[in-house]
Amino acid sequence: MTENEIQEEEYGEERKSRSQIKREVQALQKMGEQLVTLSKDQLNAIDMAPELREAVLFAKKSKKHEAVRRQMQRIGAIMREVDPEPVRKALEDIAGGKHQDALRFKQVEGWRDQILAGDDALLEELTGQFQDADRQKLRQLARNARKEKAAEKPPKSSRALFRYLMELAKSAL
Repeated sequence: MTENEIQEEEYGEERKSRSQIKREVQALQKMGEQLVTLSKDQLNAIDMAPELREAVLFAKKSKKHEAVRRQMQRIGAIMREVDPEPVRKALEDIAGGKHQDALRFKQVEGWRDQILAGDDALLEELTGQFQDADRQKLRQLARNARKEKAAEKPPKSSRALFRYLMELAKSAL
């Protein structure tokens, strides 16, 4: 028997190589970096160890490059001590939410462009789809946006129409 086979029998599983351990440590440190980029509200929504939360908040406050680097190392060390699964799941949920927000943004942008192009069928569809939709307000914003575009003025009403459509889309959730 070789030494590795003896160790496998003693420990019941194969030992991790140094490279594998380093990859895992780097992955945990990357998760820590992602935590630092989140807003305070998003951080508060994540279930994590108090020590990890304090380290992340301190890293957000730090201004000097070297201080941030050291703090990221500390966050990585803390991540190795605690269970990273709740944090990983929360980060995936947040990333998924951003994707949904981007899709909603594109959809609302398309609605606005179609309404400005004169698609009355879409107006009727939206007022039927969203109970809170005010048909008169939608028509007025579209009419004002078309006038502004024709007069080559800033797109104030177009932005207002977009905000109103976004409000409607978010209220439907």
